[in-house]
Amino acid sequence: MSPHESTAHASIDWAALEVVARAAREAAYAPYSQYRVGAALLAEDGRVFSGANVENASYGLCQCAERSAMGAAVTAGARRFRAICIVTGGATPATPCGMCRQVLAEFPPAFAVRCVSIDGGLLETDTHALLPHGFGPSVLDGGRG
Repeated sequence: MSPHESTAHASIDWAALEVVARAAREAAYAPYSQYRVGAALLAEDGRVFSGANVENASYGLCQCAERSAMGAAVTAGARRFRAICIVTGGATPATPCGMCRQVLAEFPPAFAVRCVSIDGGLLETDTHALLPHGFGPSVLDGGRG
């Protein structure tokens, strides 16, 4: 992490985001896996959007917490983000799945990601590190944007 990233991460109220993500996790609908996930997405303008995983009997229709939070944010007009906190069960924090990594990477610039397990595990990264060399908007505009 660069010194600039450290400063940016320090200005994020991670404790407040974690409270929101934990509350979202409690609201998750996970009757099949019993693996509840909550996310709190911090927009650049200070708004926080929460999301929870929503499972479905047709497994391909399940929605992850990260995409749920992003959908709420986009619906409210947010397009730039500072951070996301993701809370999962167990001792080891889980990172976003590949589909969620692609969705998070859709909104440059890269932003901070903190993955927390309910048993105290912690992993900090950013969206670029989660999906290096990812397919994004610049690919579609030939690198002009």
